[in-house]
Amino acid sequence: MQSSPFFYFLTLEFFKERRKHIGVIAISLVILFLLSSVLFISSSIRYSLVQTLEWEPDFVVQRIQGGERVDTPISWIDDIVEVHGVDEVTPRVYGRYFFKPKGVSFLIVGVDFMDEQSHRALRKIMNETDLKQFLQGDRMLVGEGVSSYLKAHFYPKDYTFLTPKGSFKKVEIFKILPRSGNLLSNDMIIMPIALAQEILGMGEEKVSDIAFNVPNDDEWDNVADKISTFHYDLRVLTKEDIKKAYENLYNYKGGIFLILFLITMVTFVLILYQRYAMVYSSERRHIGLLRALGWSIHDVLKLKFFETMMVVIVAFVLGVTLAYLYVFVLGAPLMREIFLGGANLHNEVVLVPVLDFTVLSTIFLIYAVPFVSAVLIPVWRIAVTDPKEAML
Repeated sequence: MQSSPFFYFLTLEFFKERRKHIGVIAISLVILFLLSSVLFISSSIRYSLVQTLEWEPDFVVQRIQGGERVDTPISWIDDIVEVHGVDEVTPRVYGRYFFKPKGVSFLIVGVDFMDEQSHRALRKIMNETDLKQFLQGDRMLVGEGVSSYLKAHFYPKDYTFLTPKGSFKKVEIFKILPRSGNLLSNDMIIMPIALAQEILGMGEEKVSDIAFNVPNDDEWDNVADKISTFHYDLRVLTKEDIKKAYENLYNYKGGIFLILFLITMVTFVLILYQRYAMVYSSERRHIGLLRALGWSIHDVLKLKFFETMMVVIVAFVLGVTLAYLYVFVLGAPLMREIFLGGANLHNEVVLVPVLDFTVLSTIFLIYAVPFVSAVLIPVWRIAVTDPKEAML
C-alpha cells in the first residue's frame, strides 16, 4: 500500500470521526493541563530555590535543646575558627516577629553590613543600596508582602516594634526588596544585626546560628565530624541538607497531584477501552469492509495507530501549551497557592520559566501508551475475525 493514498485516507478518516475525537481531546486536554501546570510550578520553584541556595553557606551550626533550636553562644565561633579548612565564619541572627492583631508573622534577619561574607546572598541588593545612608538610623529593608501588609494597616513609612523587654522600637522602611526574590523574601525584614538582636530579645552574646564555608569539598565530612564533637547540643547542617528539605516539600506536593493524575488516567483509559471494546456496529462493519477490500491486519492497526496518535499529539501539545501560558504568563493564579501556602502573607512570586524535557517526555509516555493500547487492542480483536462476521 503506497504511503500517499494511505495518509490521504487517514486524513479523511480523522475528520470523519472529528466529533468523537474532539470529545476525547477535550478530556485529555484537561488532564494534561492540570498535570503539566503542577509540574511546571514545582520545577520553577525548585529551580528558584536552588539558585537562591547557591549563595548560602556550606555549613550551619545550631544549638539544639529538647529537640528545638535555641540561641547559640557567639563564643562558639572561636572554636570553629580554629578548625583547619574552615573559612568565612559568620554569626547569623533571625527570628519570627508576630503582628499580634492579625496573627501573621514577619521573618526578621539581622545582617552585619560591615562584613561582606555575612550578606553574600544579598550582594545584588547591597550593591543597589546606599549603606552609608541606610546605617545612619534604625532602618530596614522589607519584602513586598511585608510592605503591602504594613501599608494596609497604616504603616506606610515605618513600624514600631514591641521588644520582649516591653519597650518600643520605631524602625523606618528604607527600601522594598526586589519582587524577583519573593519566593524567600516576601515576608522578610532585613536590618542591622544589633537592631535585630534587640527586637528579638537576644543579648549581644547570643546569635541564632553560625555559618561557615569549607572551600575543599573533600574535607566536608571531616570538618562536620570534628565540629560536632565540640558540644553535646550542637548540630551541623550542610547546604545539601537544606536543599533536600525544600525539595522533599515540593516533591511531596507535586507527588500528590501525580498520584491523582495516575488515578484519573487509569479511569480514563478503562472508559476508553470499554468504549472501543463495545464497538458500534458501523465501526465493526467499517473494519470488516477494509479487511474485505484487501487490507491486512497490519494495515488496519496502522490506520488506527496513526489516527490515535494524531489525537494524542494534538491533546498533548494543546495541554502543555495552555499549562505553560497559565503558569509562566498568567502566574498560575489559585494553583500556586497550593505550593506557596496562604497561612501567612500573600506571596506574588515570579515563576521563572523552566522546561524539563525529561519530565515532559515521561508525561507523554504515561499518557500515550495506555491510550493507544486501549484503542488498538479492541481494534485488533475485530480485525482478526472473519470480514463477513465483522460486517454482520
